[in-house]
Amino acid sequence: MQIDKPKLWRSLWCWLALAPFALIVLFPFAVMFFTAVKPPEEVFTYPARWLPSSFRWQNFADMWEAVQFGTALKNSLIISVLSTLIAIAVSVPAAYALARFPFRGKGFYRQFLLVTQMLSPILLVLGLFRLATMIPYGDGNLVDSHIGVIVSYAAFNIAFAVWMLSSYFATIPRDLEEAAWLEGCGRVRSVFKVFLPLAVPAMVVTAIFTFINAWNEFAVVYTLIRSDESKTLTVRITDLVAGRYSVEWHQVMAATLLATLPVSVLFAWLQRFLVKGLSLGAVK
Repeated sequence: MQIDKPKLWRSLWCWLALAPFALIVLFPFAVMFFTAVKPPEEVFTYPARWLPSSFRWQNFADMWEAVQFGTALKNSLIISVLSTLIAIAVSVPAAYALARFPFRGKGFYRQFLLVTQMLSPILLVLGLFRLATMIPYGDGNLVDSHIGVIVSYAAFNIAFAVWMLSSYFATIPRDLEEAAWLEGCGRVRSVFKVFLPLAVPAMVVTAIFTFINAWNEFAVVYTLIRSDESKTLTVRITDLVAGRYSVEWHQVMAATLLATLPVSVLFAWLQRFLVKGLSLGAVK
């Protein structure tokens, strides 16, 4: 097997050029990891030590119990996944209509979607809380229930998802659907058989962003969720710092490090499928 030396050198130079940026990105994770495995008495030693004298893996076990990490992780996954699915399910038909059908006020509607992204969720938490108290659910209301948080996250992400998807949907040639119509395929069937397979890359990208937004959101869940067994990771990690006379920073770093892993793994895994989907879409 003959080695392409020019290509090999180009790859080597690219890796050397990107190495400083990779170090900058990985530096916070390295700080979190080494702080998480330090003995508690070495966290604030002076002069500071980058490497611990001994790796104390017990910090992760202590953090797991203090944060109730398993329950909080399950709550974060449930809320993030369900809110993402709802947002994508609502946004795909809306984005398709925006990209394919002309209607009065279309330009105003697109500008309205863009303007809604300028509003921070923290501006609406009081209204959301009052609304949640007025909506009956079970024996009470939507306060301290995952349903209220899921619907709120989905509502906040729908405008962003429609904006992203409609821009991509507009680039898919209409001729492909018209060709399917000539073959006897109805509009609805052509959407599922022809249009949506080509739109998978955009849907994956949008799902990643909506999932990350739901995973990292703090203000809404902190306002609506009260009981410890219903709190998400963002709230449980904040509870390690807020209102504490002394902060166990080794536990905070351990919890933060583990909380970033699901999103990082998900993004890295879906990125491979995203590149594959883009290449397949180009061939089709």
